[in-house]
Amino acid sequence: MSGTIETMNHLNERDLEDLCEATDDAIIDGNGFGWLKPPPRRILESYWKGVLLVPERELLCARLDERIVGSIQLLKPPPNNEAGAHIATLSTFFIAPWARGHGLARGLLADAEHAARAQGFEVLDLDVRASQTAAIRLYENAGFRRWAVKPGYARIDGTYVDGYFYTKSLKSTAQRPKAATVSGRPEAAGAHDSPA
Repeated sequence: MSGTIETMNHLNERDLEDLCEATDDAIIDGNGFGWLKPPPRRILESYWKGVLLVPERELLCARLDERIVGSIQLLKPPPNNEAGAHIATLSTFFIAPWARGHGLARGLLADAEHAARAQGFEVLDLDVRASQTAAIRLYENAGFRRWAVKPGYARIDGTYVDGYFYTKSLKSTAQRPKAATVSGRPEAAGAHDSPA
């Protein structure tokens, strides 16, 4: 079996069908980036077609034996967010359960990070349900740092699940800004991480 990662500018009928099937399988497996049960096919098709129309979204897909089996989106800030223009966000990251174990998740994450760096972004953010332990392990192994926990981030079958927020600096160590100080002392990490 051979796998590849590619940036999608167009989805032909076969690609759209593969992407919708992989999405359905990921949702059923509990990794549906918000969906808890597969929506009607027309909704999924509209969603994926819509992603390609949004200039601030870049869709990367993983293929296994020529079939799309997963995705990740690089979300760029809108033009009016000049203050946050250096930050990109990762979203809708999944691999269909039957296509896991081939390094495609690592490949998608690495390619999305590479795309963010190539476009001049300095920071990459993401969020994930606390229950998605494999994804969390992947993010942490790739150098993402958890900076916040949001209680009640998602509700699944009546049970609330926390959400974890991660960030990664894409700047080299020499380019990173110095830590903020309060009264001449370095500010405690996480001092302002939780909402008031």
